[in-house]
Amino acid sequence: MSSEDNLLPLIVEPEQLARHLDEPQLLIIDVPLKAESYANGHVPGAIYLDHRRLLSGTGEVPCDVPDEAALSALFSSLGLTRDTHVVAYDDEGGGWAGRLLWTLELIGHQRYSYLNGGIHAWREAGLEISTTDHPSHPSDYEAEFLRPETRIDREELQERLGEKGFAIWDARSREEYEGLKGQNKHLGHIPGAVNMEWTSAMDRTRALRIRDYAELITELEALGLTPDMEVVTHCQSHHRSGFTWLVGKALGFEKMRAYPGSWKEWGNRDDTPIER
Repeated sequence: MSSEDNLLPLIVEPEQLARHLDEPQLLIIDVPLKAESYANGHVPGAIYLDHRRLLSGTGEVPCDVPDEAALSALFSSLGLTRDTHVVAYDDEGGGWAGRLLWTLELIGHQRYSYLNGGIHAWREAGLEISTTDHPSHPSDYEAEFLRPETRIDREELQERLGEKGFAIWDARSREEYEGLKGQNKHLGHIPGAVNMEWTSAMDRTRALRIRDYAELITELEALGLTPDMEVVTHCQSHHRSGFTWLVGKALGFEKMRAYPGSWKEWGNRDDTPIER
């Protein structure tokens, strides 16, 4: 489905969303880092999503994607239908919102938008804030991994290291990337990965909106990342890289993928190559 079929563009500004709040097919989801953010005030009509439900939460890679049955239950509980246009936002500039939208892309649901800057931009715009819990209207949504290319697993990533036209965007802090900091068995980064920390793509002077696109493209090109490449992004748990995946999509990188295992998987194994 083309973006022209969508109710709203991929990146939607607060004033633009405000004009569409009464659209029946709109499902606005607040997926904050801190639960109290929703209670303290949200976009009118937004429903709350606990971000932990976007992670499998079990096994050796707890940050991996939940299985299809769990995602079916999740999206049914949120009231998703094939015609729903989802608008996601959070309280931290796009990490968990990006992870949600990446999950929707993975199951082939491409009617979605990100509220640029999240609740901070909404508040800055002086728009109406609600403190009333908005209940969802459960549906019967069957989630299937219809776009598996949205995700990459450790095995494929390891096999393709150094391949021409294939790049890795590490969204962690410089200290984590250089192996100076971290909670893993091994510290450092995936060989060949380049580092642009996720918050450096946010404009702190504009309520955490995505920074100027031309500047970002120039900076990413300087790192060796260009829109024609297949770019895999990751962090520690594919939370921060939820945002960098979204930024890549917004900038026109058509082959953006994410590694949900992230450093939590890579850095805790003894058979993965690591650079410092």
